[in-house]
Amino acid sequence: MQLNHAQRELTVKVVYYGPGLSGKTTNLQLIHARTQTEGRGKLLTVETHDDRTLFFDLLPVFFQTKGGYTVKVKLFTVPGQVIHNATRRVVLQNADAVAFIADSRRSANQDNNAYWANLHENMRENGLDAAQVPIVIQFNKRDLPDTKTEEELQETRTRGREPVIGAVAIRGEGVLETLFAVIQLAYRKMDEQAGLARNLGLSEAGFLAQVFDRIDTSGTQVAGWLEQLQKEEP
Repeated sequence: MQLNHAQRELTVKVVYYGPGLSGKTTNLQLIHARTQTEGRGKLLTVETHDDRTLFFDLLPVFFQTKGGYTVKVKLFTVPGQVIHNATRRVVLQNADAVAFIADSRRSANQDNNAYWANLHENMRENGLDAAQVPIVIQFNKRDLPDTKTEEELQETRTRGREPVIGAVAIRGEGVLETLFAVIQLAYRKMDEQAGLARNLGLSEAGFLAQVFDRIDTSGTQVAGWLEQLQKEEP
């Protein structure tokens, strides 16, 4: 989190991490497509013959709080190729939250586990505490053969503290739900650290409503979640 009181600016960084071709780029492309032009920056993508993203994608979402602060939510992906670990480490620096995009197929278990370990290793290298940085796990490609069952996903939920969301990113299923979950956890951690509600007048419900204000949430669970948060707002 970068909080600049002089410029009245708060920058939130979310990194999408995971094996190559697990769906990180697809997630960001869909978020970008569902965001109104005035609420998004340019989506930067570098494609190669052996991986869809060589370096990273950057998607800033801008809005202003009632207290006059400009909030920038920046979404990054890391390159999935094994040889680009140094780039992954650099992109991960100062991350406020991580969306780990895994492939649901059982044949991908080894790659998922390797990149999960790699994530934690690179967090340590960057001085990030994996117990403190919020992480959401998305199991993507639920439409393909040989995927984990819902019961297996539930078992994964019970084993760890991270929220687990099933997805078919190419169809948009689970994409905004993953974004909502990771942004919500990022807010809670930042509020704990900097008192966003107290010092900036930026509540959790208000923050999430602003982030998703220019994003088309139709056909997703996010609209209902936002409505419920507004009802619970004191």
